[in-house]
Amino acid sequence: MAKYLAGRLLQAIPTVFLVLVLVFLMLHFIPGDPAEIFLGEAPTTPELLERVREQMGLHLPLHEQFLNYIGDVLRGDLGRSLNDKRDVLTEIMRRIPYTAELTVTGLVIGAVLGVALGIFAALNHGNFLDSAAMILALVGISMPIFWSAPLMIVLFSVNLGWFPPLGQGDPEQLIMPALTLAFLSAGSLARLTRSSMLEVIQQEYVLTARAKGLKGRVIILRHALRNALIPVVTVLGLTFGTLMAGAVLTETIFSRLGLGSMYFKGVSDKDFTLVQGMTLFIATFYIIINIVTDLLYALIDPRIRYD
Repeated sequence: MAKYLAGRLLQAIPTVFLVLVLVFLMLHFIPGDPAEIFLGEAPTTPELLERVREQMGLHLPLHEQFLNYIGDVLRGDLGRSLNDKRDVLTEIMRRIPYTAELTVTGLVIGAVLGVALGIFAALNHGNFLDSAAMILALVGISMPIFWSAPLMIVLFSVNLGWFPPLGQGDPEQLIMPALTLAFLSAGSLARLTRSSMLEVIQQEYVLTARAKGLKGRVIILRHALRNALIPVVTVLGLTFGTLMAGAVLTETIFSRLGLGSMYFKGVSDKDFTLVQGMTLFIATFYIIINIVTDLLYALIDPRIRYD
């Protein structure tokens, strides 16, 4: 396992370097002058603008700027916001708990709903219940966040008055945003679990377990489900990245203070430094999630060994 982990970390280095290059070039290819944004609406002169550009290092050749940027990143310095002058990494760390709370809750709910629905459909393969479950999964896949989130606000907050529509802090304020993200993943997980379960329950070891007279619940939970979950775990790792992206819209619609709403504000305000730092952070985090997902295979299936 340790050898495999070291190999994966070495493989991730070129990917992280490519992300660094793309994120760095983002600052130079997007229209607009970061120095002008940094100065804001205050009256500026060419001399002041040039002085600010020198302070930001924008007067240097492109390769020197890139080397300085790598050095700053290695020291944990992602720059300062062009608008409010706050340290980007500090702001990211301050908002991570809010986004993690939303994303993890949405992922857990989506996984439970998706896996349960997929198992239910597989056990009722070929009849009406199977078709109804897959139609429900298709509805979940087809609902974009910008449609499902306002629909939940209208239904559960305006009409029924069950949950507060906006904000964060109380558990009730987490339910609707988390369900919005959960629906984003539950449908695809249900379809994948169903197909994986249908494949596994036809394997010889499952048929042998049935021939020995084991109870259906024991066969499904102890033998079939564990092997059927291997491809589901793969998708869960990718789904986490998808939910991080979905948090941008979800946090904006539900007025939650997280990485998503901060990223949206940074793009809207053309805060290049903020967007640059957050893009690098999210991309690196996504790479780490994929490595962790691979390591989970051995925990789910003891037959898999990486050493």
